[in-house]
Amino acid sequence: MADNELAQLSQAVEEIWKASQKTPLDPFPIHFEVVPASIMYEVGSYGLPGRFSHWTHGRAYHQMKTMYDYGLSKIYELIFNTNPAQAFLMEANSLIQNKLVIAHVIGHSDFFKNNVYFQHTSRQMVESVAMNAERIRHYEFEHGALEVEKYLDAILAIEEHINPNLRVKRGSDLLPDAGKKNHSRGRETVYDDLWNLEKREPEPPPPGVKFPAEPEKDLLLFLIRYAPQLQDWQRDLISIVRAEMEYFLPQMQTKVLNEGWASFWHTRILREMDLSDDEHMEYMRLHAGVLSPSPRGRSINPYYVGFKIFEDIERRWNGDLTEKEREAYRERHNGQEWPYKNQGWEKMLEVREVESDLSFLRNFLTEQLIEDLDMYIYRREGDEWVIVEKDWRKVRDAITRSMTNFGFPYIVVEDGDYRGNRELYLKHRYDGQELDLTHAQKTLHHLHLLWGRPVHLETVVKEKPAVLSFDGEKDEFVTDG
Repeated sequence: MADNELAQLSQAVEEIWKASQKTPLDPFPIHFEVVPASIMYEVGSYGLPGRFSHWTHGRAYHQMKTMYDYGLSKIYELIFNTNPAQAFLMEANSLIQNKLVIAHVIGHSDFFKNNVYFQHTSRQMVESVAMNAERIRHYEFEHGALEVEKYLDAILAIEEHINPNLRVKRGSDLLPDAGKKNHSRGRETVYDDLWNLEKREPEPPPPGVKFPAEPEKDLLLFLIRYAPQLQDWQRDLISIVRAEMEYFLPQMQTKVLNEGWASFWHTRILREMDLSDDEHMEYMRLHAGVLSPSPRGRSINPYYVGFKIFEDIERRWNGDLTEKEREAYRERHNGQEWPYKNQGWEKMLEVREVESDLSFLRNFLTEQLIEDLDMYIYRREGDEWVIVEKDWRKVRDAITRSMTNFGFPYIVVEDGDYRGNRELYLKHRYDGQELDLTHAQKTLHHLHLLWGRPVHLETVVKEKPAVLSFDGEKDEFVTDG
């Protein structure tokens, strides 16, 4: 990028930041860095700069970079939940494209700083993942790259199976942080937290005692504590993946909310900017592309849906209701009138602070919005997709159900001493969606590597109870009837 272009971009950052200060936004300070497309997609595929190497990250990079090279998709924004926040701007972007990105990431940084689901996340995660990567490289040197990769393959196959409720943490759930000082050794390194790993492997429970006492959602934590044959370095691999997954979970919990918030505020901020006619036209094309509905209704565009909901909240809490909305409120509240006026931003800030996608959509995806957004339930019949439901409540409930557990199967540890033989028995909380049996069986192979004893998974197949098992040599599938 030429010096004059960098000067223009630097001036744009300053002007947009000043414009954002006239809004109620309260972001972290943001460090912007201009990078080529290759770096943009490399960081995007890893999730964080400096993260440990694994073939799945390389696969994601090649998929994303190929889509970019053929003009099929493009990353416009990349910001990390750190303090100060770190954001990347692609050097191939036009000035107005980067202006939109700058305003957009200011909205994201405000959201990261103020939403309750991000309050337990590490704001120094970039440094943490770099230390994690160093630890994994050390294990590769000691035990061999293929051996480490084998265990990482197994752990990453189940990485989403942790407890997503980050706001309620029991003290016993918290693992030592990387770099915790080992006072018994009088030194401090990124490996010092390993000295007491053996203390997290309790003795087997006495006969007749249920183990665990209650079904355990956090499969990774259960393995760290109780897997009978894992070595310390293998437990540490699980703890690294678990800690990094905890960092990403709030972003998964608030995708619609977060993107809607950033989109709303990039619109308001750039509205105050002195754009040329050409810049304004390019901005409108870009903005329309970002907020366009998903094609054919196959999924929701989080930018579009979140943006429209925030616009609707602003409108209604400013008192600009339709007569139909006022009448509906009176019917629900014994003839009382809608009590809010000129409180749009105040209500939006409250929503930004306390909601997740599930509560956001359930509380604010109204009948009028579902009609305006043309949302419906559909299914495939033969070679065609057919609309089967347009009732707004059923549509809203179907959308929120699809977000339960982020779309992953809900699996719990039911018994860690099955048959009195330290076999692992898992249970799928069936919600009407059957498991992919081929994928489930392969996952049991990975889990057997980590647990070291036979593993079992109870589920439902064709509306009948079924159990999949793997004992290290052969697969087994048993179903009632």
